[in-house]
Order: sequence, then structure tokens, then C-alpha cells
Amino acid sequence: MFSVLSYGRLVARAVLGGLSQTDPRAGGGGGGDYGLVTAGCGFGKDFRKGLLKKGACYGDDACFVARHRSADVLGESPARPPGPAPAPDPPPGDSPRGASPCPRAGSGASGGPLAASAYDVPGAAPSSPGCLFRSNNPHWRGVADGVGGWRDYGVDPSQFSGTLMRTCERLVKEGRFVPSNPIGILTTSYCELLQNKVPLLGSSTACIVVLDRTSHRLHTANLGDSGFLVVRGGEVVHRSDEQQHYFNTPFQLSIAPPEAEGVVLSDSPDAADSTSFDVQLGDIILTATDGLFDNMPDYMILQELKKLKNSNYESIQQTARSIAEQAHELAYDPNYMSPFAQFACDNGLNVRGGKPDDITVLLSIVAEYTD
Repeated sequence: MFSVLSYGRLVARAVLGGLSQTDPRAGGGGGGDYGLVTAGCGFGKDFRKGLLKKGACYGDDACFVARHRSADVLGESPARPPGPAPAPDPPPGDSPRGASPCPRAGSGASGGPLAASAYDVPGAAPSSPGCLFRSNNPHWRGVADGVGGWRDYGVDPSQFSGTLMRTCERLVKEGRFVPSNPIGILTTSYCELLQNKVPLLGSSTACIVVLDRTSHRLHTANLGDSGFLVVRGGEVVHRSDEQQHYFNTPFQLSIAPPEAEGVVLSDSPDAADSTSFDVQLGDIILTATDGLFDNMPDYMILQELKKLKNSNYESIQQTARSIAEQAHELAYDPNYMSPFAQFACDNGLNVRGGKPDDITVLLSIVAEYTD
């Protein structure tokens, strides 16, 4: 029902199994380099049908974990569905974003914003794809969510999110990034997709997290409704902001066929929310696609994270698996008032139950780095 990924060769001396996270000696006092001990787990929405993607992908979700000399990087990107018709005008303050920074191959102009469209509530919604990337640079991580409605156009939505994350991973491994600018790697990757001679159609949200080993700072870029949590002492100390044009219509990167332009939403990578902050030894970083956050509120996630007793791979893997399994079970509970159902009710829709979706979870602990 699941698969687990583990990464890194790190040693933590002041993490969960040693000093308490609330002990002042455990936080930020280390003068050496930091790194991430990371494990990943997830479920494809169609796994019960026997479908399992090759590589570090769960359904149409994509993700990567990459390491370079100066940083560790993680990313996630779930596919998002395109709309079948022009959407209503967005509410005030939610106007479409600026034009793409990259022109398409063979076109004379850069791709501007397209009209957004939401997909319906569970039961009528297309499947939602996503992927993971990993590389060997300051610690980079990424997650992407692909959009299932693309199948109506004969497009495999996992190809867009998967290629986006694989390109991010390659850029990190080649050192073509600046740790303090995760939006830059997302922009470069998206531009490469736009400039393909054969267009790679699809759309995806994305979240990239970079740990600069030397400065001990975490730099993030989040476009759409994937995201991350940073937990310290059992409390959420940093959280990504979800970006929605309106209900169930997150910001997303897209490449649409000519006949669908004006119908499919396409935001610029520059629209991603970017943050930077210091981290401490023993901090827990959870990066996930919307399949997790739509089905598990923060308090449930924190309950599972309390089971994480030390920084060894087995403990991290077990906790990541437990979180993904619980979210997967809740997604198919018709009587559960999920965060997604609550959000739908807040927007005037009578919805109850979980939201079946691809689920990707990357769980990391900040530790002292050793080669």
C-alpha cells in the first residue's frame, strides 16, 4: 500500500534521542554544518487499482531530495487539474498573476496568465498527480502535485510534475542554484519545460525547501497548496501559506495546448511565497502535497510526530509511513469532517468526508552534518 524512501548520511548529537528540543543547548548553538536526515512515504490515489509509478513518485505526485556541497534540498510537486471552461472572475485581491518569465519555444511572446478554473468536490473531481526530487546540494527538497483532469486531453499529468522535479534535482546536482533563492531553481526548471520543442502539457503546484548547511537557514518557495511545517518542542513554529485564487483553485504552473489557452490557469514561478528563517538542531521539517493537508489537520500531524523518538532512519521512516497511512485512511472515510470538507463548507458547499488524492510525505530532522 505504500513505499518508503530514505536519504542522507548524517549524524545528530543534539536531537530527539539526546537533548530535549526545548533544552537551550539543543537549539542553534552548534558551530558546525547542519544537514537533513530525510525519509519519504506516500500513496497513489489509484494504488488500490494496482497502479504504482516508477521512481520517487506516488500516483501523479512527484518529489525529490538532493544534496550539494552547500545545501540539502527537497521538493514536491502534485499535478493539478485544468478547468474545462473559463472560470468566474476571481474575488477582489485575487487577480491573475503576472506573465511567465520564460517564453515558449516557437512563440514570439511569453505566456501570460490564463483564466483559472476550480475542479469539483470529491466524487466529481479528477485525480490529482504529484512527485518528489532529491539532490546533493545545500539540503534541497521538493514536492510537486500534478493535475489529473489533463487526462481529458490525453495527457499523463504525472509527466509534467515528474519532469519539473527531475529538472530541479538535476539543477541542484549540477550546482546551478543559489541556496537563498529557491524560486530561482523553480523558475529555471519551468523555463526548460516551456522551451521544449515538443510541449510537455500539464500543470502542477510546487514546494521547494533548501537548508543552507553553513548559515543554518531554511529557504522556502511554495506555489499553491502543497507546503511544509517546521516543528520544534512539539509546536509548529513555521508553516507555509496556502495560495488559492479561490476555493480549490491553487496557484499553479501550467503548459496548456493551444485550444485550452484562456481556460487553464497559469501562474508565474515568481508568484511563489518565499520565506527564510533560522533552524535549530532537532527541528522537524515535514514537506507534503495537498493530499496530506486536505485530510489531516495540524493537531493530528503533531500527534503522530510525538512518536518520533530519535533521528535514526528507521524511526523517521516509521513516522512518515504512519502519517501517510492515516491520511490515506481518512481520505476514504465518508463521515470524517476533513480540513478540505471544512474549507468547502466555509465556501457554501455541503461536503463531508475525506478527499481521495495522491499523498506524498517527506519527513526530515535537522542534524549535524558529517561527510
